[in-house]
Amino acid sequence: MFLNNEQIKNIIPHRTPMLMIDSVSDLVPGISITAENHFSETWEIYRGHFPSKPVTPGIYLIESMAQAADIMLLSLPENSGKTPFLVGISRIRFMRSVLPGDNIVIRAELSQTGGGGLYECSASVSVDGKKAASGLITLALK
Repeated sequence: MFLNNEQIKNIIPHRTPMLMIDSVSDLVPGISITAENHFSETWEIYRGHFPSKPVTPGIYLIESMAQAADIMLLSLPENSGKTPFLVGISRIRFMRSVLPGDNIVIRAELSQTGGGGLYECSASVSVDGKKAASGLITLALK
């Protein structure tokens, strides 16, 4: 299932400048997702991180993984309209830098569910087919 930016905004509450997903190229609600985002060279964060050699802060890669997982989970009818909260991250690894102008591919899949609306998802970010980050994302849907 393909989703464009407007369809994504109908699923998750994030908006610019914190919306980290441009499109979804594959979605199996509640099971897996493949999404994309472009980190524009003109993004304000690059002026300070780092001025002489800009690089995307790792926290934005984590947020991209969390938002992809949000879309995957909120696309289930029983979760529609809930608010996603990032409540935990673990085993996060950064393997390569994401630079201004890079297009990232984010993949996430459900690992396990817990009580009280908790979901653990494995997720990764890649650039040009090479993994840039990966880890476990825990979300609560309220």
